[in-house]
Amino acid sequence: MQTTADFDDAVLGLALPPAVAEALREASAHRGDAVRVMAALMRAQALAPEHPAVLIALYRHHFYGNRLAAARDIARRALVVGARALNLPTLWHTLPEAPLPGARHDAGTRFYLFVLKGYAYLSLRLDDADEARAALAKLRVLDPEDCVGAAVLEAVRLRALASRGDDDDEPVAYVQATGAAAWAQATAA
Repeated sequence: MQTTADFDDAVLGLALPPAVAEALREASAHRGDAVRVMAALMRAQALAPEHPAVLIALYRHHFYGNRLAAARDIARRALVVGARALNLPTLWHTLPEAPLPGARHDAGTRFYLFVLKGYAYLSLRLDDADEARAALAKLRVLDPEDCVGAAVLEAVRLRALASRGDDDDEPVAYVQATGAAAWAQATAA
C-alpha cells in the first residue's frame, strides 16, 4: 500500500524503480526521435503505469507533440491516480465543494491541482467549453487562494467568450492579481 509520503516522493520524481528511471532518461535523450521516445515511454508505462513521473512524461510528450486529446487522456488518468493518493473520489466532478488542504506546499495536492489545471487548459484548447468551465469552477473551490494559478485560465476563458459576443461583449481584463484576488478579478467582469 502506498503512503502519502511515498506518493509525494513519486510526484517529485523520487522513488523511481531503476528500469523506469532508465526508460525516462532514454526518452529524454532521444527527444528528436519520436519512435524511440514513444518506445521508451511505453516501456516506462508498462513498468510503472501509475507513477506520477511516468504520467507527467507521457503528458508532456503528447502535449508538446500537439496531440492534445491524448494529453488530456493522460491528464484524466493522472487525476485518478492523484485522487486515490489523496483519498478523494476518483471523479473530480464529485469532489466535495471545499478547499483542498495543502494547496500551497503539499506535493500530492499540488500535483492534483496542477493536473486539473492542465485538464482545464486542454479542454479549452480542444473547444470543450463546458468541461473547461466546470474544471475551472472546481479549481476555484479546491484552490480559492489560487496557489496553482488557474485564475489566469479563467480570465482567458472569459475573454474568449467576450470576444465572441457570448458574454455581454464586455472585455475581460488580464488577471494581474495573485491568490484569492486573482479569482475575484478573473470573474468580476
